[in-house]
Amino acid sequence: MGTFKINGGNKLHGSIIPQGAKNEAMQIICASLLTEEKVTITNLPNISDINNLIDLLKDMGVIIDRVSNNEVCLQAKNIDFSYFKTEKFREKSTKLRGSVMIVGPMLSRFGKGYLPKPGGDKIGRRRLDTHIIGLQKLGAKFEDLADCQEVKALGDRLKGTYMLLNEASVTGTANIIMAAVLAEGETTIFNAACEPYIVQLCRMLVSMGAKINGIGSNLLTITGVEKLHGTTHRLLADMIEVGSFIGMAAMTGSELTIKNAGIKDLGLIPDVFKSLGIKMEFIGDDIYIPAQDHYEVETFIDGSILTIADAPWPGFTPDLISIILVVATQAKGTVLIHQKMFESRLFFVDKLIDMGAQIILCDPHRATVIGLDRTQQLHAVRMASPDIRAGVALLIAALSAKGTSYIDNIEQIDRGYENIDGRLRELGVEIERL
Repeated sequence: MGTFKINGGNKLHGSIIPQGAKNEAMQIICASLLTEEKVTITNLPNISDINNLIDLLKDMGVIIDRVSNNEVCLQAKNIDFSYFKTEKFREKSTKLRGSVMIVGPMLSRFGKGYLPKPGGDKIGRRRLDTHIIGLQKLGAKFEDLADCQEVKALGDRLKGTYMLLNEASVTGTANIIMAAVLAEGETTIFNAACEPYIVQLCRMLVSMGAKINGIGSNLLTITGVEKLHGTTHRLLADMIEVGSFIGMAAMTGSELTIKNAGIKDLGLIPDVFKSLGIKMEFIGDDIYIPAQDHYEVETFIDGSILTIADAPWPGFTPDLISIILVVATQAKGTVLIHQKMFESRLFFVDKLIDMGAQIILCDPHRATVIGLDRTQQLHAVRMASPDIRAGVALLIAALSAKGTSYIDNIEQIDRGYENIDGRLRELGVEIERL
């Protein structure tokens, strides 16, 4: 396992460009299975989760042309269905959360697919009910295999239908959309996730010949077509990286410019950071964060303490809750952090407490942070990254801490952040990969 060695307490300076959106890339790569023609994806993040998913498709028989680190051309002319019965498929797919999204397009185009037991972050219960129920309503039948489910369309083709999703799952919505675009008739999806990633997926599918109405809302109407063709698609800037860089600048009291931030697709993210007292300016599509010696938490209008909670889009994304929590440790004021979606995502706060942060973990979903207002600098410790987002939150804490910190298990961070140590060194960070 790799380790980051960080000499903290120094200011960042300069500008940084966020990578392409990881969560969008997972969906777009899987959508390439819907056509036998070439699909080109640009602004691709060169990270382990994405590279592993591309390798999985290659093993399935997809022709891969890696034009550069950040561009790939995929052509799913032929699929090797015997591969899905192998141990190699089960081993590779169970390391990836995104592997669940191969089943929708496979089922839609070929009438059968495979739903592996997914991997990903260990942040609590992550149900597949939305995927399974939605595909069943389209006419799919599931049969258990070892660590995998074989899924077949009842008849030659999936059938369009009305469905009300039991939760606005992003990957579940994506899977169902990809299954519905080639289904017979009309499919209506109510309570669909409407994150920018889903909007981007729908726009890509429309460019391939799909018929989708209601894009950007939670009510989608999809009219199935006979065939889709190839396309070229550019990924958005990764909103989670943008939020992470805002947090880094605030915690280290640094002046930083985030270039090409995709401001119109950030939703509430800038406002939530502003509620902690963090100043920023929008200059075109760039975010400028001035150096601040102090930032003060807002209170609600009635004077009660600020509560920051995650929610389905257009609410605040759960992937930035860990970042908000660590940034609050050096604010002036108190914040209640409520992570509603995952019950294990706050368990990294013990590392922050070891560093001198004042945090009360109320229960698996809530933590109260009493900001230190920089009166007491965090101190360096050795810690390990439990998942992608908590790993970067700990990295931000280490950047602001006094002394030399070590973060083990950095493979978790590498799953979601491209060359993070190299890019931080360009900002003046003293970070070494051991």
